Amino acid sequence: MARASDIRLIVSDVDGVWTDGRIIYANERTEIKAFHVRDGLAVKLAQRVGITIALLTSRSSHALERRARELGITELHQGAANKFEELEKLAEKLGVKFAQILYAGDDLPDLAAMTRVAISAAPSDAAPEVREAATWKLDAPGGGGAFRELVERLLRERGEWAPLVLEFSGGTPGAASI
Repeated sequence: MARASDIRLIVSDVDGVWTDGRIIYANERTEIKAFHVRDGLAVKLAQRVGITIALLTSRSSHALERRARELGITELHQGAANKFEELEKLAEKLGVKFAQILYAGDDLPDLAAMTRVAISAAPSDAAPEVREAATWKLDAPGGGGAFRELVERLLRERGEWAPLVLEFSGGTPGAASI
């Protein structure tokens, strides 16, 4: 049985998890993505307790590169034709077993990875087959704080959420809202 305390790596799809899945082109060179600020704070909180965050997407986006850089996410894997194969390579590179991975996805290309990791999560508006396969069925939609919800749930189950909240209420938080 998978335990939250075993998770060392969160791997997340982007479009449909971190965003609402829409792609907006402003012109030939400009792509616009909207990211939820609470997801950014969730990254910093997870990193603070020693969890690595990796983003895995089949698309490539300069906006995502910027967001990952802002959040200190060094494992950004764009243009992944096969997400499961990319996940295998990432796990090997980081020395992490599938039993130590939480994977968040929203659509069919995420299924193979989701069914092999310890814990999987899907936003409320994920494809029905993906929601069915997910260990955690999130209440938030993609782009609406779904990543924050899964990090908060993970940290609560690990007993690490309350101490972080106490730091913020005491005025000495180590992570800023990003």
